[in-house]
Amino acid sequence: MKYIIKNIIPAAALALALGVTSCTKDLDVDPIDPNVSTELNLDGLYLKCYANLALPGNGGANGDSDIDGYDGGTAGFIRQLFNSNELPTDESICCWGDPGIAGFNFNQYDASHPMMHMYYYRLTTGINYCNSYLNESGEGGDAQKKAEVRFLRALQYYMLMDAFGNIPFTETLEKPQQISRQEAYNWIEKELLLAEPDLMEAKAMKSSDKDYGCATKGACWMLLARLYLNAEVYTGQAQWAKAAEYANKVINANYQLNTTGANQWSAYQMLFMADNGESSAAYEAVFPILQDGSTTTSWGGALFCIASTFDGKMHANPLDPNATNNTDQAWGGNRARPELVLKFFPNATTPEGQSYDLAKAANDDRALFCSEGRSLYIEKPTDFLQGFGVAKWTNFRSDNGATKNASFPDTDFFLFRLAEAYLTVAEADARQNGGSTTATGTELINRLRQRANATTKNTYTLDNIIDEWAREFYYEGRRRVDLIRFGLYGGNNSYKWQWKGGAQDGTSFSADLNIYAIPSNEIATNSNLKQNQGYK
Repeated sequence: MKYIIKNIIPAAALALALGVTSCTKDLDVDPIDPNVSTELNLDGLYLKCYANLALPGNGGANGDSDIDGYDGGTAGFIRQLFNSNELPTDESICCWGDPGIAGFNFNQYDASHPMMHMYYYRLTTGINYCNSYLNESGEGGDAQKKAEVRFLRALQYYMLMDAFGNIPFTETLEKPQQISRQEAYNWIEKELLLAEPDLMEAKAMKSSDKDYGCATKGACWMLLARLYLNAEVYTGQAQWAKAAEYANKVINANYQLNTTGANQWSAYQMLFMADNGESSAAYEAVFPILQDGSTTTSWGGALFCIASTFDGKMHANPLDPNATNNTDQAWGGNRARPELVLKFFPNATTPEGQSYDLAKAANDDRALFCSEGRSLYIEKPTDFLQGFGVAKWTNFRSDNGATKNASFPDTDFFLFRLAEAYLTVAEADARQNGGSTTATGTELINRLRQRANATTKNTYTLDNIIDEWAREFYYEGRRRVDLIRFGLYGGNNSYKWQWKGGAQDGTSFSADLNIYAIPSNEIATNSNLKQNQGYK
């Protein structure tokens, strides 16, 4: 029997059995046949709350999807986080003809958009698992595990609120009521502050530590910092000081910016490689989503970030031109819009070569683009060779050792990492000081640029900072959020990128599209919900 929870609706017992009891990479799950046993396995349900972010369903890559009617490989959390926050922006465009891709590429989505539905249902599915665990564990139970699950629920409610505005909400298994964005913001803030004391201490860990991948106080602080950084968008009231306060808590914990490369790999590249949970890169992770080529497999996880950005002619390892990304998967879909590349090459002068050639030419280790046989500008969005390839995510190991599986990567996805705290403090510093950083913000941005072997400045303006968010975090599933905060996404603004709004040279689109539509079938089946402004 498969347990399908497509949205926040009443659910029967979620009786899940797992073979592990800590936040390790072995997250594959099997359901208990209710005809054999109806005893709820709370430890299994606890791990299922984490697994929703890493796996499509109970059977890994080729098993059933938790979301009825949607293929698990497509409906994976990381895949739809990427699609909804990268494809509609100045960073990425996809050449595939899958339903919904063009709508994202051209900012032309509506309430019937299938990939928007997948993101919505993945989040609401995860919320329902968390509600189930918290309801079943009652007043007693493990306080730390309950705090972790409360964090996971708040995380997914945050992402739902960020993307969909006025959202369905329930803390039980009852039919949800719709709450405003302001109400959701207030609840998320309160819930995180209540969970924080019972979470384990903030600490840098590697995958050999049993608690690696579990939510800590550091993850809670980073989510609060992100919430406060975007508070003006969500509530109309800026909270720059609070954003800096909680980001500084992360900075002052023992997380470490990865600054030393290994072998032919830069320190920055190590954050997106197969041994990022085992190397020094792991100490930069504040909240990683765990991936493992043997036990945690998904077509919609980190593999998507790797395979969708490579074709067979690209390769990221200067010592092995035949290895592409070190998987046997190269799907040739997502590549860079010119505006992203131009943030590293402002004069539009780029050599022809692979990613290591362009990083060297840009004097910035983060410029991991392939220009060989490609055009910078995009006349035909369906042509993968128009637009530079992106070789940021790979399945290579920084120690040049072997990985576990030819198809599925060991590369963890760092949903939160220390660099975000640095840029959060720097932006908050500039926002509170006339639009330019003081020595505090300048030093933090310079640390990131020094890590990338890029030149530094004596001060940074807000225009510099929005570009620095792109240079540091492109293809990590957050660009839409940053553009909206800076007033550069929907609405009447002067910032254009190729194919913005469906026009080759870019055009404005309605500010209503800053918030996605509640899926049309949700509106039809839940009379408590009203559609967001601007959508039919």
